[in-house]
Amino acid sequence: MVSSPVFLQKTLKSIGEDVVDAVLPISKLLSIALIGLVLTHPKIQFLPKATLHVLSRLVFYLFLPCLIFTHLGPYMSLRHFVEWWFIPVNVIISTTVGCVLGCLVAFICRPPPEFFRFTVIMTAFGNTGNIPIVVVSAVCHTTDNPFGSSCSEGVAYVSFSQWVSVVLVYTFVYHMMEPPLEYWKTAAEEEEEDEAEIVEIEEEQVHVNLSSPLLIEAEWPGLEAKETEHSKTPFIARIFNSFTGESRTDIPDLESIGEETPGSPKSIKCLAVPKMVRKIRIVAEHTPIHHILQPPLLAFVLTIIIGMIPKVNTFVFGTDTAFSIITGSLEIIVEAMVPSVMLILGGMLTEGPNESRLGLRTTVGIIIARLLVLPLIGIGIIQLANKWRVLVSGDEVYRFVLLLQYTTPSAILLGAVASLRGYAAKEASALLFWQHVFALFSLSVYLILYFRILISYV
Repeated sequence: MVSSPVFLQKTLKSIGEDVVDAVLPISKLLSIALIGLVLTHPKIQFLPKATLHVLSRLVFYLFLPCLIFTHLGPYMSLRHFVEWWFIPVNVIISTTVGCVLGCLVAFICRPPPEFFRFTVIMTAFGNTGNIPIVVVSAVCHTTDNPFGSSCSEGVAYVSFSQWVSVVLVYTFVYHMMEPPLEYWKTAAEEEEEDEAEIVEIEEEQVHVNLSSPLLIEAEWPGLEAKETEHSKTPFIARIFNSFTGESRTDIPDLESIGEETPGSPKSIKCLAVPKMVRKIRIVAEHTPIHHILQPPLLAFVLTIIIGMIPKVNTFVFGTDTAFSIITGSLEIIVEAMVPSVMLILGGMLTEGPNESRLGLRTTVGIIIARLLVLPLIGIGIIQLANKWRVLVSGDEVYRFVLLLQYTTPSAILLGAVASLRGYAAKEASALLFWQHVFALFSLSVYLILYFRILISYV
């Protein structure tokens, strides 16, 4: 009986420490975002929109590749490559579970029919890049962090998962975000009516394109420039509905697309190739998978190659080698990554939400499913995986990164893909705005819970 007050006091102290450890990193990030919001406010504009566009390109083309190279490289080896197999698999699992939740949200909230696939994707595909990196970096910023010296490996774990997200974007997400066939003609007619006005705007923006929302440039700058002739058309729907008997002259037919395919001589047409095989081949050939070769992924591939060769790894990432001067310089550059990302996020919030036809009920449903329900399911999945001994034994940072993959808001990259496909771009902008606003609070709550769960293993 005497020990009960002492035990209660220690428990309350432990809970209080967990709250501080969870809220303090988010508070630091929120402070930087607020600075960005103030500096980019229209009435102040110390940081004009053009500056944030340039800053987002620096993050994508310089800071993020340097971060992947310097933080993943020292820990990369053949043994770790095998041990970390569950990190990319967990991205696929979280996306699959998110798809199921997205379908439930769509069935319960009943968004407009043209936004069914949009609801599924926005619920399923979370931010596995910039947000986890800044959260892990903020948590590990001090020496008295909850995970101790092993916390430095957290950014390496996040970097190791990014390639999966890029592949998913340019395959699954790209095709899921194509305009619905039955609504495409109406959208195309509206676009033609506004074409003259758009041309005038573009003529006024010869040097820098600032017409698009910042979120489109925030995570994958230049994605809109990857537009092809079929980017804003219901390509797959047209291919797989070619036997409906409907005459559509506004979308290329199967035969013309097959003839346009490079490297396919007309003599091949005499071969008896099943139409379903031809359709799948055409869709695969028009999937822009080649665009994944961007600086972050190239840095990842280079790091993996170097890490697999022990002598080269030691020479590049060793502390007493000639190459350490270069890696040390890159580490200085990397320090600008976290504040830059949060300043861009603050500038994105300054733009405010766009008009949306998605509906309040669906918007709230997606936010609840993505930020509140999915993390709870993620806890169950990671606990089950740990029970089955598929995780790295005794590594709490490893589990923390896996849990974060279920906790982040929808990827900002989805806004760029929506703009690229000409499908629900305004709705994506509005939804991403509200998700990132509420994520500042949901992340704090779940970080407290994660620390309570993970520190119990220590």
